[in-house]
Amino acid sequence: MRRYGKHTDEDDVRVRPNRKGNRPRTNIRPKHEDAADGFVLTIDRGRLTVLVEDRTITAMKARELGRKAVVVGDQVSVVGDLSGAKDTLARIVRVQDRSSVLRRTADDDDPYERVVVANADQLAIVTALADPEPRPRLIDRCLVAAYDGGLEPLLVLTKADLASAEPLLETYEPLGVPYVVTSREELADGEAAERVRERLKGRVTAFVGHSGVGKTTLVNALVPERKRATGRVNAVTGRGRHTTTSALALPLPGGSGWVIDTPGVRSFGLNHIDPSRVIHAFPDLEPGTEDCPRACSHDEKDCALDQWVTDGHADPARLYSLRRLLATRERREGD
Repeated sequence: MRRYGKHTDEDDVRVRPNRKGNRPRTNIRPKHEDAADGFVLTIDRGRLTVLVEDRTITAMKARELGRKAVVVGDQVSVVGDLSGAKDTLARIVRVQDRSSVLRRTADDDDPYERVVVANADQLAIVTALADPEPRPRLIDRCLVAAYDGGLEPLLVLTKADLASAEPLLETYEPLGVPYVVTSREELADGEAAERVRERLKGRVTAFVGHSGVGKTTLVNALVPERKRATGRVNAVTGRGRHTTTSALALPLPGGSGWVIDTPGVRSFGLNHIDPSRVIHAFPDLEPGTEDCPRACSHDEKDCALDQWVTDGHADPARLYSLRRLLATRERREGD
């Protein structure tokens, strides 16, 4: 009778036969020294479209990558069939170190961090001046995510024919964020696209914005040969339909840069953000934190930044802007 539990011994252990022989398993992984370099353009149901040299191929993530995510913008190493022919499939075996990451959570109490885009130089925050109304809290949250992830922000304000841009620009002037103001007429005749394109040259730029602000319409104007679906804004709610369901990297005409169109967002959770990293985007204020108390939130009575500003080292408006951005980490967007 076979014995179980604490009375078992080595005679009771059954060895599962290895059908492929008696070769022991190993943790040594192949080096794939012949792997080709690639750039992830988009992802659809586990299949990744990757640019390898001058052609696009379809690939899947290799098992040895485990749970490591591969996202649009990643620089990867690919093996297998790299011909790009129909029904062929390559494997992504390595993900190179990322120079930047745009991350968000679904909400502030969601612990799951999602990387939206990798290796972008710039984050274009697209906001309509009317229809729908601007949402400064969402802009603030995108700015925090950009500063935290190593991306330079760019404000792109649309529908200037419906409302003035001045009130919104005054709010962000102390931050020194570059901006482009566009109207629907300028977008139709190509003038707006050309002004925006000047800000994108030689860079990888991720576009983000909530539904209905004209983000995908602008991307279509920037890269006319790769039009994406656009949706109408609901006249009652002011909300648009989500027309972009997955991030997509598109080359600007003439190879002058890349645009990454991302799905429209209704919220931008910052649960993953370490507030201490946001100060790095304020080089005029950062030296003043040396005398701050340990774990200073930079918005308390003992914060050394107040004296730093009083002594004339930085503009008070800059400190106000920093504290407003840090507060977005603690407040929900609708508060």
